[in-house]
Amino acid sequence: MKARLIALIAVLVLLTNAPAWGKQPEPIKIGAFFALSGPAAAIGTPTKLVAEMVVDKINKEGGINGRPLLLVIGDTESDPAKAAAIAKKFIHQDKVAAIIGPTRTDTGMNVKKIVEEAGMPTFMTVGGDPVIMGGEKFGSFHYVFKSPQRSSVAVKRLYMYLQDNKITNVALLTASDSFGKDGEGWLENLAQEYGITIVAKESFGPRDTDMTAQLTKLKNADPQAIVCWTIGPAGAIVAKNMAQIGLNLPLFQCHGLPDPKYIELAGKAAEGNRMPATKLMAPDQLADDDPQKPVILEFIRLYKDQYKFDRQFPINTHSGYAWDAIMIVAEAMKKAGTDPKALRDAIEQTKGYVGVSGIYNLSPEDHNGLGVDSMIIVQVKDGKFVKAD
Repeated sequence: MKARLIALIAVLVLLTNAPAWGKQPEPIKIGAFFALSGPAAAIGTPTKLVAEMVVDKINKEGGINGRPLLLVIGDTESDPAKAAAIAKKFIHQDKVAAIIGPTRTDTGMNVKKIVEEAGMPTFMTVGGDPVIMGGEKFGSFHYVFKSPQRSSVAVKRLYMYLQDNKITNVALLTASDSFGKDGEGWLENLAQEYGITIVAKESFGPRDTDMTAQLTKLKNADPQAIVCWTIGPAGAIVAKNMAQIGLNLPLFQCHGLPDPKYIELAGKAAEGNRMPATKLMAPDQLADDDPQKPVILEFIRLYKDQYKFDRQFPINTHSGYAWDAIMIVAEAMKKAGTDPKALRDAIEQTKGYVGVSGIYNLSPEDHNGLGVDSMIIVQVKDGKFVKAD
């Protein structure tokens, strides 16, 4: 009799709790793929951690109209083919509402057509412009957005600095991958507008370990400065090679290299190197009335003090890209829900979003929405990044 009573009570408890269980809101899935291995892992891994950090923040604050976000993580392995396979899985198997990532321009270009054909809102964290350039050469970008500054914006910011410092003759050294070629194109196309003459140019493979031959040729052209366009360890190799051959010229790197890892790899050769960067790289030097300052300081507090990611991955110029991408998508979801077309339209209508990497104003023509005012020029001084003089 006692056993039957206990069993009856258990059933009643289950029935009482069942409706509550059924009311649990269904999570909104977001696919997030980054280079967690391969040559771009130093960028992709902390980007994934930031993606998890911002989703945690959004969920603690009530999610998307009461529904939590759920990240479905993928590792592109820095491989365009792998990225394409993951994108298809996100769309057809995981049924995600949006995609964040990937890390490199070439992987982004390899998934661009896939997400466009599927009508999947995708906010990339790649540096190169082709993912949001249209026409016959680059294809539609109706559903594709990106959070890092366009290469064209970074080139304009760099050329403004060169112009202000009376540097008019430069030599280019660019990687042969999609990102390097994108930078090379803008460096050439915008040179005349800023009174810059390119006296010589050379290229190298992104996995090359010695660029002294190319640098020697550039040295013979007698430029006032060297401009290098690459991401990852190759940039540090260029700096060290310049020191090895006694090429005592100013070295300007691209907006993908402001990272303590660059200083670590280049060592003393990094001293004095300058490059365009997000304001995240010099927070203490921002004006108190800069709208980005409180956002950046809160990001740094979470990243360093609460999650302690900086112990393994010190903050770099890439750190805010996933934060901004997910925040913009989340705000659009709050307004438009998860219908792909409505969500895409809401993302495109983003105006005045104050992010870590800049103040975003998107439009049908510009799926990035950042201008030159979102960037500063930093230099390595005493082993740290500071705003350049």
